[in-house]
Amino acid sequence: MVLSHYTKEFSYNLKLAYPVILGMLGHTFVSFVDNVMVGQLGAAELAAVSLGNSFIFIGMSIGIGFSTAITPLVAEADAEGNFGKGKSAFKHGLFLCSVLSLMLFAILLFAKPLMYIMDQPEEVVVLALPYLDLVAFSLVPLIIFQAFKQFSDGLSLTKYPMYATILANVLNVGINYVLIFGMFGFPKLGIIGAAIGTLVSRFVMLFYLWFLLSKKEKSRPYVTEIKFFKLTNPALKRIINLGFPSAMQMFFEVGIFTAAIWLSGTLGRNAQAANQIALNLSSMTFMVAMGLSVAAMIRVGNQKGLKDFNALKRIAESIFLLGLIFAVVFAVIFVAFHEFLPSLYVDFDSPENALDTAEVVKVAATLLLAAAIFQISDSLQVITLGALRGLQDVYIPTLITFIAYWLIGFPVSYFLGKSDAYGSFGIWIGLLAGLTAAAILLYIRFNYLTKKLIVKSAQSI
Repeated sequence: MVLSHYTKEFSYNLKLAYPVILGMLGHTFVSFVDNVMVGQLGAAELAAVSLGNSFIFIGMSIGIGFSTAITPLVAEADAEGNFGKGKSAFKHGLFLCSVLSLMLFAILLFAKPLMYIMDQPEEVVVLALPYLDLVAFSLVPLIIFQAFKQFSDGLSLTKYPMYATILANVLNVGINYVLIFGMFGFPKLGIIGAAIGTLVSRFVMLFYLWFLLSKKEKSRPYVTEIKFFKLTNPALKRIINLGFPSAMQMFFEVGIFTAAIWLSGTLGRNAQAANQIALNLSSMTFMVAMGLSVAAMIRVGNQKGLKDFNALKRIAESIFLLGLIFAVVFAVIFVAFHEFLPSLYVDFDSPENALDTAEVVKVAATLLLAAAIFQISDSLQVITLGALRGLQDVYIPTLITFIAYWLIGFPVSYFLGKSDAYGSFGIWIGLLAGLTAAAILLYIRFNYLTKKLIVKSAQSI
C-alpha cells in the first residue's frame, strides 16, 4: 500500500488528537510549573513532591485506565446512531468512576505509613505526608472528570475537555504562585500551596466540563437528566469487563515508573530529584502519544461500529506512523538539549544548595539520553494500546503489559539501578527494556486481530 494511503489520514487524526494533546500537555505543564516552583525551595522539597506524587500516580492510573472503557463504547454507539446505548455506557461508567474515586482516596490515606518502610530519606517523607493528604483527595474530582472526558472523546468532542483543562491549569498556576511563595499577603505554604492549587483546580475543571457539555446540542441529552442510581447489571458488567483490564494496563505501566521513583529514592534525594526532572520532561512528550492513542481508540471504535475492518487497520497504522514521526523529533530534541533542560528546574543562585544542584542537573542530563531512546517505544506501545481498546480487546493486552513491565523491565531496573551498578541510568535502562517489549508484543497482537477480522469479514460476504 502506498504511503499516501496513510498520510491522507494525518489531518483528521490530528484534528481529533490535538485537543487531547493540548489538554494533557496542560496537565503536564502544570506539573512542570509545580516542579520548577518547588525546585526553587530545594532538593528535599522537590523529592517530597516526587514521592507524594508516586502514590498519586498509582491511584490516578487505575482511575484513568478504568474510565477509558467509556470511550470505545460511546464511539461505537455514536457510529451506529444508537443514543440509548451511548447514554447507558456513559451513565454506568460515570457511576463506577465516582465510586472508584472515593475508594482510591481512602486507600491512599491508609497507604501513607508505607512511606516509612520504603527506605526513603526521612526529611523527604516528613514533607511528603501532608502534601499527599490534599492531592489524594483531588483524585475524586479528577476521576469523575475523566468519566466526562472519555465520554466527550467518544462523541469526537475532544475540544471541550481541552477547554476545561486550560482553565484549570491557569487557575492552578496562579494559586501555586501565590501560596507556594506567600505572595500578595497570603501565607507561604511551600509544597502544601502546590497541593491546594491542584485540589481547587481539579474541582473547577470537572464542573466547567459538565457546563460545556450541557450547552452543546449533541452532548446535552447525555449529561442532563441522568438517572444516576437506575442501573442494570449487564451494563455495569460490560463497563467493568472493559474498565478493569484497562485500569490494570495503565497500573502496570505507571507502576514501573513509580517503582523508578522509589528506587531512585534509595540512591538519595539528589537522585530522586533528578529522576523527577527527567520524568516530568519525558511525560510532556508522552502526552502527544497519549493524544494519538485517544484518536486511535475513537477511530477504531467508529470503524468497528461500521464493520469496515480494512479501513480500521489502515487508519490505525496511519496513527502509528504519525506517532513515530513525533517520537523521532522529540528524541532529537532531548539529545540536543539534554544538559540545558534540567537547568530550568533548579536555582543556581542558591550557594547553600550549589553542590546538590550540580549533581541533580548532571544526573538528570544523563537520564534524558535514555528518555530520548525510549520515545519511539513509548509512543508505539501507548498508541497501539489505544487501538486495541477501540477493538474492545483488553485481556491479552493486560497480560502483555504485565509481562513487559514487571517480568522484563522491573528486574532490569532493580539490578542495574543499584548504587554499585549503573545507579539512576540503570533504572532507566529497565524502563527502556519494558517499553520496547510492550511495543513489540502489542503491535503483534493488533496485527493478528485485525487480519483475523478482515478475513472473517471477507468470508461472510
